[in-house]
Amino acid sequence: MTQSRRAARRTALFVLYQSDVTGRPLASLYEGEVDPWARDLAEAVAQRAEALDAQIDEASDEWAASRLGAVERNVLRIGIHELETGQVPKEVAIDEAVGLAKRYASEDAGRLVNGILGRIAREREAV
Repeated sequence: MTQSRRAARRTALFVLYQSDVTGRPLASLYEGEVDPWARDLAEAVAQRAEALDAQIDEASDEWAASRLGAVERNVLRIGIHELETGQVPKEVAIDEAVGLAKRYASEDAGRLVNGILGRIAREREAV
């Protein structure tokens, strides 16, 4: 089963969210056939969760990763991972993350995600 990247990103978010909330390992949350790209994305983000959270903490003046909801935290983790890997243009990484935050959390979450990812992207360009 191959999904579009957008659908696979949603699948990865769902699996990461479930793992974050339940504490269960990712492998126990995959149901049926999971898109390979979604699985790879979820596993890469889960392996680097602490480092990604540190970047969230550094880029946000007000919000520590530990204070964010599981949706917002995992959307940001995915967005930062995509910014770092360069698999998609930075605009796509940010737009997709903002869309996920708005869809599964709130308009405010979308603004928060946009601000944090935008700051990280600008700092990367400045280096």
